[in-house]
Amino acid sequence: MADEISTLMTNHKNKSILLRLRNNKTIQGILLDFDVHMNLTLDKAEEISEGPSEKLGKILLRGDNILAVSLPDDES
Repeated sequence: MADEISTLMTNHKNKSILLRLRNNKTIQGILLDFDVHMNLTLDKAEEISEGPSEKLGKILLRGDNILAVSLPDDES
C-alpha cells in the first residue's frame, strides 16, 4: 500500500493539492516534494479556511499534521 501512495503522490508532483490539517485549517498549494513520513513541500501555498485566503508561499508541512490529502482528478 505504501508503494501505491508513493506512486500516486509522485504522479501528482507539480500539481495543485488540497490538505486538511489537524488544526482544522485547509491548505492548497503545488506539491513539490514529499518523503516517506508524508512531509510535504508546497509552493504557492495558501490557507483557504474561513474568510479571505492567506498566501503562505513555499512551505514544508510535517506529515503528522496532515489529516487528509485531496489530489486532482487525472486529466483524460
